[in-house]
Amino acid sequence: MKCPVDGETLVMADRSGVEIDYCPKCRGVWLDRGELDKIIERSAPQAAPRREGPDNVHQGPWGGGDRHRDDGRRPHKRRESFLSELFDF
Repeated sequence: MKCPVDGETLVMADRSGVEIDYCPKCRGVWLDRGELDKIIERSAPQAAPRREGPDNVHQGPWGGGDRHRDDGRRPHKRRESFLSELFDF
């Protein structure tokens, strides 16, 4: 298939069971029928497990939780989402 934007030949990639056609020149992404439904289904957030006990343990009057939690010593690495892995070309 050709890219509808610039006429470049599209490259097909299989990412997590989803077929994606993308243009290496303009980086456009095209999906076949049903592929968007797969992406939506897999990217829906899962219910977070409930914690036992009160939520306000060890909070001071300023509303902060653990004061050492974000002390800047090491950057917090965010877990990559399904979508970021899917469209990482």
